[in-house]
Amino acid sequence: MRLMLNALRSLLVVLLLSLFSTQITHAETMTREQMSEYVSAPMALGDPVNDRGVWELLNSGGAHVGYVFETGMLAPLPGFAGEPINMFVAIDLEGRFIDVRLISHHEPIFVSGLGEAPLRAFLEQYRGLSISQPIVVGTPYGNASDGSALVYLDGVTKATASVRIAHESILAATRTVAQEKMQGVASVPPATPNMTYHEDLDWPRLIEEGLAQNIRVTNAEVEAAFEGTPFARTDVEALSDPDGAYLDLWMLDIGPPTIARAALGQDTIDQLDVLQRLVPSSEMILLIENGRHGLVGPDFVRNTSPDWVSATQDGLPIQLRDADVSVDLTSGGPDGFAMILRTDRRLGFDPSRDWVLHIDALRERGVFQPEIGRITLDAEYIAAPRFFISNTGQPIETSPLKEALRNRQTDLIVGAIFVTVLLVVLGFGQSWIAKKARLTPVRLSILAFVTVFVGWWGQGQLSIVTVTGVLQALVKDQSMEFLLYDPFSLLIWGAAIVGFVLWGRGLFCGWMCPFGALQEFAHHLGRLLRLPQVKVPDRWDSRLKWVKFLVLGTLIGVALFAPSYSVKAAEVEPFKTAISVFFVRNWYYVAYAVFWLLLGMVIFKGFCRYVCPLGAFMAIGGLLRGRNWIERREACGSPCQLCKVRCNYNAIKKDGAIAYSECFQCLDCVQIFDDRKQCVPLILADRKGAKP
Repeated sequence: MRLMLNALRSLLVVLLLSLFSTQITHAETMTREQMSEYVSAPMALGDPVNDRGVWELLNSGGAHVGYVFETGMLAPLPGFAGEPINMFVAIDLEGRFIDVRLISHHEPIFVSGLGEAPLRAFLEQYRGLSISQPIVVGTPYGNASDGSALVYLDGVTKATASVRIAHESILAATRTVAQEKMQGVASVPPATPNMTYHEDLDWPRLIEEGLAQNIRVTNAEVEAAFEGTPFARTDVEALSDPDGAYLDLWMLDIGPPTIARAALGQDTIDQLDVLQRLVPSSEMILLIENGRHGLVGPDFVRNTSPDWVSATQDGLPIQLRDADVSVDLTSGGPDGFAMILRTDRRLGFDPSRDWVLHIDALRERGVFQPEIGRITLDAEYIAAPRFFISNTGQPIETSPLKEALRNRQTDLIVGAIFVTVLLVVLGFGQSWIAKKARLTPVRLSILAFVTVFVGWWGQGQLSIVTVTGVLQALVKDQSMEFLLYDPFSLLIWGAAIVGFVLWGRGLFCGWMCPFGALQEFAHHLGRLLRLPQVKVPDRWDSRLKWVKFLVLGTLIGVALFAPSYSVKAAEVEPFKTAISVFFVRNWYYVAYAVFWLLLGMVIFKGFCRYVCPLGAFMAIGGLLRGRNWIERREACGSPCQLCKVRCNYNAIKKDGAIAYSECFQCLDCVQIFDDRKQCVPLILADRKGAKP
């Protein structure tokens, strides 16, 4: 036994040291033969354009008609397995997508969960679209698509985060090629705000120096733009007040801190600081509108792309998204509706060069099925170079970061409420929950919610894949921003980490793990069916509990030294089968997951206790626990052994001490401790009339 423990310790030490010593390996471009396999006849592969996987595309006559490239070299944005999704992209000389196809990936949800078919179907939507169009993944909210310039792509249910990573990779790589080869703009890293530069500025100076730029369009000018269309003279307000402001818009790049401090109140600055720390490549744009337009439609949802506003630079679209912060201006600022939009320098936006904001002016005609007419009002913005630092020749951060997706907002709100209530109840009311008549129904109700909402609906089943992906990112010196592609799971991770400090591993493993909940239901079903319950002898139980650490160490080793096999190796977890895809998989995966559930009917949570690598990681994280939260008495363990005998997890030692690394916070021992009819020391004390 001691030799086994020493071997495991040595293995873990070696794996941890490898985090600091492993060399980063870089992907190689495909050969001509490999790339040619993706080019469909009658097209043919031409000459290589550079050493980053970009080739000329030729037609049947040998004429140059476009470019083909792989995204993994131009925009290696890491996915959930720590590796990029590599795709083949073919565009014509006008920037239209001819073809987008999958080359390789390691995304867990597509490897063997949903299969690759949904991802390949998603990529087919790009054909015929243009890089000059603002393309977003998702569905329009309300009537946002009416008259909007945005092009919406259908995502993949249960894999929205992964397809967003693919989408950003395609846009970033295509924009790089388009800038360099079709627009005559060098594809160099964009300038970044000078974080140390300072000037004494206020709103009058921002306006005087042209840092805050204004565009004013009257009702008469908009009416003139609609002249000759069916929508002319349909705006009664415009006709009655031709000199009134249809659009009175102020624009200000607030990426440079000295400009932001001059324009915004401290509360808004604090909110932006949080965003900048999370997404250092974000560039923030302040818009203030005091005309009739209003910038966004009535159905607009915060933290999404605005439906009436878009932007371009060098003729290519700039991805804009609401920063979702409350805007408080300093004194002297313009009046009006204020909002902050954010874009991303990683995808090619250079705040030091000119760009154009496009504002849609819409009119309706008809009653039952109204037609929508649109003209576009353009506003150019010219930044002051002194507030920026040129990064020419320096590498650009390529790892993308996205905040909570709009279509997960409701899930995030419900999830946050659940997590908050659970933390409060367990923190301040665990004795109340642990009452004998209350514990089982309350616990099973919570576990049912976790299984259905957190697991099957919310797809919040945590996985060891996230842990190994983080390790791979550390080894390769990549950003870990990919974690925010799945904000719901990140919420659960946050709760688990809080649980480490307060209770150890017990909060997640005992209350928030969907597959753990399924195993507990299997246990209750086994008891209901009167199946014989197998209690593993203490000697074997203590040995078997080390297996999960061996599994964890093996998975870490695979992730670091053979990453292409890491997703397959992670199939030791049955979570994807039972939770992520609800048993819709190949029969052997289903059989494996069902095996553990059936075993759980006779051996209490056997997978969780002995095999689960995520549980092993949670046990290590539980070392952050700051207190022994389960009360003990002197008589616990000697002579009383009731809690140890009753503990299904065998997490109580013979001397009565709690082994918190194996405690799942079931509260059974808390119930016994507080019950004067069960706790032996309390019963004896009552008989003697003494204080226990």
